[in-house]
Amino acid sequence: MSKIVLATRNRGKIAELGAMLKDFQLEVKSLDDFPDLPEVPETGATFEDNALLKARAVSLATGLTAVADDSGLEVDALSGRPGVRSARYAGEEATDEANWRKLLAELAGVPEAARMARFVCVMAAYAPGGATLTARGSWEGRIATAPRGTGGFGYDPVFLVPGLGRTAAELIPAEKNALSHRGEALRVLLAHWPDFWNKASRYPMD
Repeated sequence: MSKIVLATRNRGKIAELGAMLKDFQLEVKSLDDFPDLPEVPETGATFEDNALLKARAVSLATGLTAVADDSGLEVDALSGRPGVRSARYAGEEATDEANWRKLLAELAGVPEAARMARFVCVMAAYAPGGATLTARGSWEGRIATAPRGTGGFGYDPVFLVPGLGRTAAELIPAEKNALSHRGEALRVLLAHWPDFWNKASRYPMD
């Protein structure tokens, strides 16, 4: 069985990605299995930049193929913010609740029709020899005026899902995985995985 490492300690992401990868004969590790690895600074200007930065750093540190994602929320009324700073929107050590509360405060008074938003996810795979693969997914919705639901993480309690009348935090995991930006990005990644894996096996080690 092939072994890969998810370049995250976010338990919500680990649970979601692990569930979606279980049918692909991959032994999935996370950064919790490598407690001595330092955090990788997300200094990129785009989701793609940050995903590749994290995947490369973790792959080279562990000797395993690494899969990383960078994801965030883009809000039309805020000119695309919080974007790549979604996890740190209310500060470097901000909690999920602090972030979505800041978002709701900034959107106070914005009418429903103007609260359109999307989650974006870019997933990157990096093999120790240098082979790379990236995939992008998005999930359109709008921002609620108040939080609802107890599931998920991040901005899920304030992200209304089109056609369902529920927030992402009110979906069961299977529903969310079928619809989400992360699920879409992972499905694209896995569709190209055999070619990536063959290329990775031909690359010399760095």
